[in-house]
Amino acid sequence: MTLLMMPNADARRARYNREAVLNATPVRLLTMLYDRLLLDLNRAEAAQKEQNWGVASENLVHAQAIISELTTSLNVDAWNGGEGLFALYTYASTALMGANAHRDVARTTECIALLEPLRQTWHEAAESLPAQPVATNSTGNALGFG
Repeated sequence: MTLLMMPNADARRARYNREAVLNATPVRLLTMLYDRLLLDLNRAEAAQKEQNWGVASENLVHAQAIISELTTSLNVDAWNGGEGLFALYTYASTALMGANAHRDVARTTECIALLEPLRQTWHEAAESLPAQPVATNSTGNALGFG
């Protein structure tokens, strides 16, 4: 087999990640989004502290895209905390735009402090669910997302 026919490490990693997403339950997808969101925010914070504005901006923009996805998939009527979570996402999105535009590490740090406990909570909730696939509600989503 030639080297051209063998997938490289990046291609294998991309294929693995794609398969993980395609086969994940809605709850697992949510925890994966939160994990990536906090990874982006921590990378952005580190880059801002090093005044590496390009890397900071790239990570902040990706974090905003994740928050946008979380916001648009949130069914605020599915549970009592929906409106509060929507407001938190809106605040975090605005703060991240300001963190990027004004190169303000304090806003990034604030978003980490606001969102990390949510990440932990979603992980704890996911762990408390049975190992079987999550049933969806009548609107086709689980946990008020979808």
